[in-house]
Amino acid sequence: MPEVVRNPSPLAEPVEIAKFWKNRRRSESVRVSLSEYEGHPLINVRIYLTGTDGIDRPTPKGVAMGVHKLPELASALAKAVDKARELGLLDDGGGS
Repeated sequence: MPEVVRNPSPLAEPVEIAKFWKNRRRSESVRVSLSEYEGHPLINVRIYLTGTDGIDRPTPKGVAMGVHKLPELASALAKAVDKARELGLLDDGGGS
């Protein structure tokens, strides 16, 4: 019987999607990434803390959920942006 060759997971290593500073001090950043845990693909939004050595380390602050929830999360964030603009909390550019 021939040996079954499995393709490596596309998420063998986390895939960083975005990174931005959480505060002006630039000591904390928010990272959005795709990763895998026990064979399940995840979307991960996590706070990272920059140590005195310049290395970013993940904190327990954040959320990870199955990627099947990603469209729902994206929709909720789009609604939050729209509401924030409606309330005058963001300008039309939406930049930080």
